Amino acid sequence: MTRLFAALDEVETVLEQRRYLAGEEITGIDLKLFATLVRFDPVYVTHFKTDRKRIADYVALSRYLREIGGLPGVRETIDLPHIRAHYFQSHRHINPAGIIPIGPDSPFAEMPAPQGAA
Repeated sequence: MTRLFAALDEVETVLEQRRYLAGEEITGIDLKLFATLVRFDPVYVTHFKTDRKRIADYVALSRYLREIGGLPGVRETIDLPHIRAHYFQSHRHINPAGIIPIGPDSPFAEMPAPQGAA
């Protein structure tokens, strides 16, 4: 677990110096990191017990998450209720009862499901 938070600390340092991972232009690697970050606080903190720090506790990572999540075409793909249900109900070896906890706040928690989502 210490390696995970060492990596997050390193990414925080990079994002304190520049807008995106590779500079001032968004790249595919930013979108890949975003997919992990958007799940971190609402799922990983509780489900995988990664509770040393939340993404909300990092200033630069929080800004980065909100900025990328607010981009047209990205925000519409985030279905947080579906993401949470998937993790908490499909990993029965971790969560035998399939209980979906309330979880920490997320800037994407109140978003409507994407168009066409069940």
